[in-house]
Amino acid sequence: MIYVKRLNGKEFMINAIYIETVEAFPDTTISLTNGKKYIVKDSMADVKVKITDFYRSIHVLNMTHLKEDDADEK
Repeated sequence: MIYVKRLNGKEFMINAIYIETVEAFPDTTISLTNGKKYIVKDSMADVKVKITDFYRSIHVLNMTHLKEDDADEK
């Protein structure tokens, strides 16, 4: 889950696994796989960092074990 802020400043959480797209119209709009859309204060760059950090925290983007295998092959 990631924290984002509504346009009124109220913070809430979105399950990052269900995020399909993040766009700026100019407000940042997060679309989920179920069709729901949320307009947030956070910039697209901030949302991207939060999503990346979330995926790293659940080890989806943690590929250090693959890097070690690559180093052994050289």
